[in-house]
Amino acid sequence: MKSILFLLLSFLLSLSVAAQNPFEGPKREMRGAWIQCVNGQFMGLSREQMQANLTQQLDVLHAVGVNTIMFQVRAEADALYESPYEPWSRFLTGRQGQHPGWDPLAWMVEEGHRRGMEVHAWINPFRAKTKTTRELASTHPYFQNPDRFFKYDGLMLFDPGLLENQNYICRVAADIVRRYDVDGLHIDDYFYPYPAAGLPIPDEGTFRTHNNGINDIGTWRRYNVNNFIKMLYNTIHSTKPWVKFGVSPFGIYHNAKPGDTVPGSETRGLQNYDDLYADVLYWVNEGWVDYVVPQLYWEIGHKSADYETLVRWWSRHCSNRPLIIGQDVERTVNARDINNPTVNQMAAKFELQRNLPNISGSCLWYSAAVVRNVGNYAYELQNNYHLTPALQPLMPFIDDKAPKKPRKVKALWMPDGYYLFWTAPKARSEMDAARQYVIYSFERGEKIDLSSSTHIMAVTSDMMYKLPYNMGQEKYTYVVTALDRLQNESKGVKVKVKL
Repeated sequence: MKSILFLLLSFLLSLSVAAQNPFEGPKREMRGAWIQCVNGQFMGLSREQMQANLTQQLDVLHAVGVNTIMFQVRAEADALYESPYEPWSRFLTGRQGQHPGWDPLAWMVEEGHRRGMEVHAWINPFRAKTKTTRELASTHPYFQNPDRFFKYDGLMLFDPGLLENQNYICRVAADIVRRYDVDGLHIDDYFYPYPAAGLPIPDEGTFRTHNNGINDIGTWRRYNVNNFIKMLYNTIHSTKPWVKFGVSPFGIYHNAKPGDTVPGSETRGLQNYDDLYADVLYWVNEGWVDYVVPQLYWEIGHKSADYETLVRWWSRHCSNRPLIIGQDVERTVNARDINNPTVNQMAAKFELQRNLPNISGSCLWYSAAVVRNVGNYAYELQNNYHLTPALQPLMPFIDDKAPKKPRKVKALWMPDGYYLFWTAPKARSEMDAARQYVIYSFERGEKIDLSSSTHIMAVTSDMMYKLPYNMGQEKYTYVVTALDRLQNESKGVKVKVKL
């Protein structure tokens, strides 16, 4: 496997220079990928084996332009990190509560940042046991307060109607944000459980005793989830103001019906608003999330949940926060383009994503499918859609103040070549400090334009950059800018060199 992935990586890199980009990639775009544990891909691996697996994934994802990792660290009130609240995950060792001998989240943060990627810790807030888990560790929170949980269709969940559960999950999230240098805290679509036919949610008792004067149980359930989302948002930003809070809801908000007062799409399927009690648009309009990643995993032309219908619907209705489109890699490459059956739907989906308003990127389900280059997806990312690097979408509602520009930018010869060097700008606070730097290159006579991605040579946390020296015959202007934690960009500093 290692040799195959190495050959793939080398192949992608070797062809990137000659490739032509059908679109100019936007300068700012979240390019995410989900790395999940709940599928068991790491179960029983040694520390060395899992690190090798993740290193291969990160190397290929970095090579194809992914700039954000959603790393699942809490699948069922467990932990892929050193938690003071919950036991080690069975998705590491095969047995819940067994120490794996290392801290995967700490490792992922270090390795992701070394590659210039953001790392978002992905947790499942209310799920406390998956269907396939047969044994819980004695330190699992269920054994401390079993009356706070309910069982449903083989699952066990924290009852969202209990304020103490909402507070507890916020404490878990705050602990992660406080102790790890994560760039985001990410949750997915598990709120109230996905409905099973003929099986009611067993929360009638909680509704009777904790209904807050709300008479309709559906409205009450949405109230509980709304309250939790607001609480979690405030918890994260009061702990570290720069850490982003993202939600990845199911792809359908509400199916349109005659006489509706709730915005709905022309679809027929499971609904966030009605079935999971997740009022995503309300959270967006209230400013309780920093980015939204609806899981639009269907193909264009799907009879019940057409991708094009849904991506246009989210583009119209979700404009108050960055909208990132959740893409299913395998379904995309397995579906034929409805206008050209000789090709898959990757091009059509990217055209929609990049031409509709209010869309700020995509997130790929799932990382291993990209790494395997299913349907040439990885090749197309590197050689067409992610040909140039991308900065993260701006989030001025968190912070819009740019850092100061780099200092002492100089071109100097070193024993192994010609380098740009600089020093960090001064900063009054962590929010103002430079975390990364962007290096732009312009040929003689070219206008200095920092708005385009085509001139970006690198985005790096280093304070040096090796120049591509070639006999010193051609004049170039290099520009170095600084980025803060929210990737606000400073003014540039120019240096003229002969390469």
